[in-house]
Order: sequence, then C-alpha cells, then structure tokens
Amino acid sequence: MTDYKTGKLLEQINIPKDLREKISEDELPQLCEELRDFIVDVVSQKGGHFGASLGVVELTVALHYVFNTPDDKLIWDVGHQAYGHKILTGRREQFHTNRVYKGISGFPKPSESEYDAFAVGHSSTSISAALGMAVASKYKKEDRQHVAIIGDGSMTAGLAFEGMNHGGVEDANLLIVLNDNCMAIDPNVGALKDYLTDITTSHTYNKVKDEVWHLLGKVSKFGPNAQSIVQKIENGIKSTLLKQSNLFEALNFRYFGPIDGHDVNYLAKVLEDLKDIPGPKILHCITEKGKGYQPAEEGNTTQWHAPGIFNKDTGEIIKITPKNPEPPKYQDVFGHTIVELAEKNDKIVGVTPAMPSGCSLNIMMKAMPDRAFDVGIAEQHAVTFSAGMATQGLIPFCNIYSSFMQRAYDQVIHDVALQNLHVVFCLDRGGLVGADGSTHHGAYDLAYMRCIPNMIVSAPMNEEELRNLMYTAQADNNGPFSIRYPRGTGTMVEWKTPFKKIKIGTGRRVKNGDDIAILTIGDIGNKAVKACTELDREGIHIAHYDMRFVKPIDEILLHEVFGKFKKVITVENGSIMGGMGSAVLEFMADNNYQAEVKRLGIPDKFIEHGTQAELYDECHFDDKAIFATVKSLLESQENKALA
Repeated sequence: MTDYKTGKLLEQINIPKDLREKISEDELPQLCEELRDFIVDVVSQKGGHFGASLGVVELTVALHYVFNTPDDKLIWDVGHQAYGHKILTGRREQFHTNRVYKGISGFPKPSESEYDAFAVGHSSTSISAALGMAVASKYKKEDRQHVAIIGDGSMTAGLAFEGMNHGGVEDANLLIVLNDNCMAIDPNVGALKDYLTDITTSHTYNKVKDEVWHLLGKVSKFGPNAQSIVQKIENGIKSTLLKQSNLFEALNFRYFGPIDGHDVNYLAKVLEDLKDIPGPKILHCITEKGKGYQPAEEGNTTQWHAPGIFNKDTGEIIKITPKNPEPPKYQDVFGHTIVELAEKNDKIVGVTPAMPSGCSLNIMMKAMPDRAFDVGIAEQHAVTFSAGMATQGLIPFCNIYSSFMQRAYDQVIHDVALQNLHVVFCLDRGGLVGADGSTHHGAYDLAYMRCIPNMIVSAPMNEEELRNLMYTAQADNNGPFSIRYPRGTGTMVEWKTPFKKIKIGTGRRVKNGDDIAILTIGDIGNKAVKACTELDREGIHIAHYDMRFVKPIDEILLHEVFGKFKKVITVENGSIMGGMGSAVLEFMADNNYQAEVKRLGIPDKFIEHGTQAELYDECHFDDKAIFATVKSLLESQENKALA
C-alpha cells in the first residue's frame, strides 16, 4: 500500500470490533480526527467523493461504536457518504484503490464486505431496505438493530416517504438517522428543506429539548404510565414551539433531535439510549458537508462534493491546463443550447431532479430562473411534472441521467408516451460512465426507450448533432423524444454551429467502403472513425454509417446496407440485449436479408468501475476492438474462399 497518513488509533482498527474493544469513549474524538485526516490524505491524491464522507465521520464512528456490526445492520443511503464506513470495516489497506479499475467500489457493496448490508448507488433506498430487514428479523425472531442513514437530500424522493409511511405501522426495530446538511450535490430545494430548517433553527425548542431528553432517559425508572405522560408532554412541546405537528411523528415515528452530528461522544450516548427504545424512530442530526477540512467548509460545497485531485495543504484543486483548446463536455453543450433554443421559443422549459450542475441546467437556471426547475431527488415527479406542463402547451426538456431515468420508467410510459405528450428527454451519462461503476452506467436506455410506442429514440455522434437533435425535438415533433449522450467531452472544438433540422428517423453515411459495413449509434461512432482510419492505412476500406436514430430506424439506409454488404458490424455504448444491434437484426429478419452480423456493445452482465477507456476495452467495443472484429470477419471470409 502507498504510504498514507494513518494515526495511532486508526491503525489499531481492522474491523469495528476493534473499535468497540480497543478505543475508549475519551479517545473517540481523536479517532475521528485521524479518520478524517486519512480520508483527506487519500482522496486528495486519488480523487473521489469527498464532502459527504467528511460530514459523517463522527456519525460513522459512533454508529460502529454503539452497534454490533455486522450483526446489526447499517444501511447507507447515497453511498458516497460511506468512505469512513469502508475504512473502519477492513478496507483501510485497500482504500487507495477506491473507484480504480479492479479496486474497491466507491459505494457500499455486499459482495465486497459483510458490513455492507445493502447495495447502494441511487438515492432514497435505505428506509425501505432497512424496514424489509427489520420485518424479516422480527419474523425470524432475531434480536438485532436496523439503522438507515439517509441524507436530507435523499428525503426529497418519494421512495423515502413510502418507506416511512409503511414503517410507521410496522412494529419493527427500525432507526432512521437523518443526516441533515441541506445538501445533496447541489443545495437542497423544496418545502422539506424549509421544514427541517425550521426545526433546526427553533431556538426555543432547542433550549428545552435537552431537558425533555434527559427526562425521557430516566423514564424507565417510573414505569409505563410515567413514560406515556412524558411522551405526551414532549409531543406537546414540539407541537407548540414549532407551531406545527411534527411530520415524522405524524407518521408514527418517535422523533429525537435535532442534535449536533459532530459531537461523537453525545452521538454515541444518544444512539446507546435509542437501542433500548422499541419500534420505528428517527434521529435528526445536523452536520456540515466537508466538516473538518477548512477549504471544503468555506468553499463551494458543490465543487467539493467530488473535487478530483487537490493539494491537501492549500486546498488548491489541481486542474491540468491543456496546451490547445479542447472540446466542451456534452452536458455543457446541452446547457448552452437549451438557453439558445429557449430564447427563440418561449414554450421551452427545463427540468432536472437535483442535478442542475451535473447536467448543466444551472446555465438556464441562471439565465432564465422562471423557466428552469430543480425538483429535488425525485425522478418520477420530474417526468410527470414535465407531462403536466406539456398538457398546457409547454415543451419541457427533462434532463435525467440515463441510469436515474430507470427510476421513472412507468411515468415515461404511462404519463408521457401513452398520452403522446411533447416532452424531450435528455439522457445524460448514456453508456459506461467510469469510476461510479455499475449503479451509474447508462447501459439500458436505448433498449428500454425503443420499445415504448410513440417514443423517438436518438443519440448524437458529436456536439453538432446534439444541438441539431435538440433543435429538431422542439421544432419538428409533437410527441416524446429521447436524446442520449455520454459523460465527458465531445470531439469538436468549434461546436457552436447554426441549427439545422434533422429529418426524424434518418441516419447518414460517414464513409464509403467495400466488403463490410459498420453501423454505429451515438458518440461511439468516433471510435469507428478511428478504426476505419487505421484500416485504410492497411488498404482495407470499410463503410461506416451513423444511424442517429434507433427508433424510428432508417429503413432506407438499412436496405442500402443489406443490399450491398454480407458482413455487418453494429457498435453501441449500450446494452447488446435489445439495443441498436437488436433493432438491426429485427429489420434483417423482417425483410428476409441474409448477412453475418457482429454486435459490439455492453454485454449481458453488470460492468464494474474503472476509466471509460478501460471499460470500453473490457467490453470489447473500442477502436481496437472494432479494428480486430473487421480483421476477423475478413479472415473468415478468406478462409471460406480458400475452402
């Protein structure tokens, strides 16, 4: 292992049992300091999620100190807050491989450790999962604790409320720890944020809550009647002082807090007390994202969510300045283009579920704040909210990461496509995304969108096509339209070209050739261009077609391809099962063509994390794989001729 800063207490802990047996209560603050220093040391050199894990250092230590993990279950929500958890559960020596190809995952993963009780990557799953475990333990008569650690940003999703709604009527041993820092990646939005802020800032309530807590801590000495009386007093105080009923207690959860999420000794004491209180309960902790690292505390919180490599001593985020101008990120092309289009068309609005900086809708939010909406971590709501606006003649551009759109699939079908509403879905992070791994890869959108009636499914090969598809979607269409594009930069330095309509359902011939045709969809077509250039150098001239649309697919172009070529390669940065290659095979079968078709794309398995280049190579659809597939097909053709 590379030499990273490990304190004398932290180096004694290989598993949480060591924490409970070797570390005294008085030493807990020092351990937190050492754990925080270790995270800063490694992430500053290796990159990764940063602010969220620093904000829960004390909470992480207290949880493992009090609860008998892994028998007691800790279920983390939005797993990028779980770095401290990973370090304390036997992965300190491997932590420098976090998010690296073949290294440990950046998120909790049961196949990696028995301490990771549930696979996490998307948000708001912890309460439902923990409740399921608690009910199962009750059914099996097992005595264990179940703790869901959920960020306040994740509480904006409907799934969290569904879990609480059910949890309130189940007599199961469930504790929800609400990590309240007013942040997801971007600042939280919505009424829930305001409600939590009201609780947090009610000075009168905070003045008396410790006395009530103290009384509750001693209530068992006086029997159940006294406990009932004190509980009524506590509820009355909360209701009166907050001038509203407590949302969580209205759902039958015992509410405790808010308390300081950075006081590890008090956290441990409170958690120890809560172990003895049966039924569903919630502990509200106030934390600060980036806590303990001054540049993150004082700087742009969104920037310090995942800052990349930085100088830990100065806080300077290290950016490599290119010698020559570089193409923009696809997300920025979207962000600037939607503003251009909205300036020309007053019906256009933008929608995103809690990712304005991640998808660059923040550009429109700044330029046109009344026409761009961050709806919180609520993909289902984002889609149906967009559908509602579309019924009134607006044209919503609903921007959701491909893997997150999976969470709103019913709404896409039922609320948009079934009514044939004019909603433009911009699916960012289409394809393999890199270090975030299997929970974030946008592998399935081409397949799951193309089977929906009324849906147009497209993918641009470059920035110019992205702009033109966005222009076409708002100008030349009245139903649902899907445009998917990848994470990262494009190919064009001069990308801001005049808008042109693209005839829906038409591809284009990129290059003439003989013997073999390569059909691509989306940005992966640029890998085919590179492969064709190398093949040209060897005197092998291959035809290349950019399909642009998976649905409706360009049948005129496909008749041309299958009328001329007996060997065809399809390439897509998406699932082979049901994707563009499948659409081509369906066309070939339906039209009685005979050809040898090789499909390259994401295989039928979950792909782990690594750089995009490493994963393209693993899945065998980069330029080298295309080159090798062409050579293999030509060799088989020559061998047949010789035979």
